[in-house]
Amino acid sequence: MFSETVILRGHIIDSLILPKVLDQILTQGGDFKIGEIKIGQNRVDQSYARIEVSAKTHAVLDEIVLRLRQHGAEVLEKADVQLAPAPADGVFPKDFYVTTNQQTFITLEGAEIEVRPALMDCAVTVDREARRATAKKFHEVRRGMEIVVGHQGIKVVPVQRSTSRTDVFEFMSTSIALEKPKSGVIREMATELKRARDVGGKILVVAGPAVVHTGAVPHLEKLIEWGYIDLLFGGNAIALHDIENALFGTSLGINLERGSLAERGHENQMRAINVIREAGSISRAVETGTLKSGIMSACVRHGVEFILAGSIRDDGPLPEVITDTLAAQDAMREKITGVTTALMMGTMLHSMAVANLLPATVKTLCIDVNPAAVSKLTERGSFQSLGLVSDLEPFLRELTVALAR
Repeated sequence: MFSETVILRGHIIDSLILPKVLDQILTQGGDFKIGEIKIGQNRVDQSYARIEVSAKTHAVLDEIVLRLRQHGAEVLEKADVQLAPAPADGVFPKDFYVTTNQQTFITLEGAEIEVRPALMDCAVTVDREARRATAKKFHEVRRGMEIVVGHQGIKVVPVQRSTSRTDVFEFMSTSIALEKPKSGVIREMATELKRARDVGGKILVVAGPAVVHTGAVPHLEKLIEWGYIDLLFGGNAIALHDIENALFGTSLGINLERGSLAERGHENQMRAINVIREAGSISRAVETGTLKSGIMSACVRHGVEFILAGSIRDDGPLPEVITDTLAAQDAMREKITGVTTALMMGTMLHSMAVANLLPATVKTLCIDVNPAAVSKLTERGSFQSLGLVSDLEPFLRELTVALAR
């Protein structure tokens, strides 16, 4: 049998880290012996556990230890990270370490260096002279860059359950179903947004065209006007449908007040694109008075930055839409620095894409009428994410009422 000793520190009991670690060892075909355990005497005390992990082969043991690191386990005997050069532009060396969105440190020449940003599905490049470790995507890597391989010398610090129990993330389950009462949860969400704004946090909204289709535009406008949104991510669709609604009162040709197809309404989307392209940009259309209302108009008037990522489905697209997907991803990664709260509404694909860019410390609220979309975004088990199955218009209406109080 091959063995390795790991240690766990922190709120490993109430954050369920210890049982997850023990279950992971057994699931992967290993065995364990708890050599020492110290449990905090009250809620704020941290706990400690020293565990001897064993497996029949060295390869199985390595795999187990790698998985345990994702839960914050540290190997007792610290060693420096192993590095290998990138063999070509856009190619990682074999056995490269795949990052998570948890806070991560590497040990280099005996000193710990934090990997920045906390970004999942990347490799870690190391600059020895600058003593810097950076999470990079494939397209950012150049031949010869030193990259972390294996799992030696890596420490992951998982998000642990808060001991204060003061917000909605601490006493609610990760997903609130459609048939359950939601008013209390929405009021707590309002409190969370207000807390984030009052302490100078940065609030991101990821929204899809369902915000427009459901008639929720006036409520989202209020959130922008009241200073509860600092950044908006979406696609061509939400901007285009919002602008079509602002110019013609329709969304995909449907009159939103009457709920019926407007005469020649199918043309309105194309005409809306033409109006904005003629103005030169969404921002310019607002400045000249061509676009006077709606979500995009409110963003421009109140200085809320927005990033619109394109797809092959787009009509137009609108001038500000970034059609290069890698460029769009880079732009989003640049803007999310400092984001503390993310509100994701009515767009499963954009929400999943953005969730992959956010550090695990960002509090994430997912609202969608589709339970599958909510579960996909909350099933990671983070204490920082909460889902609510709801139509967007009544949710945003009640949220704005709660904030107004």
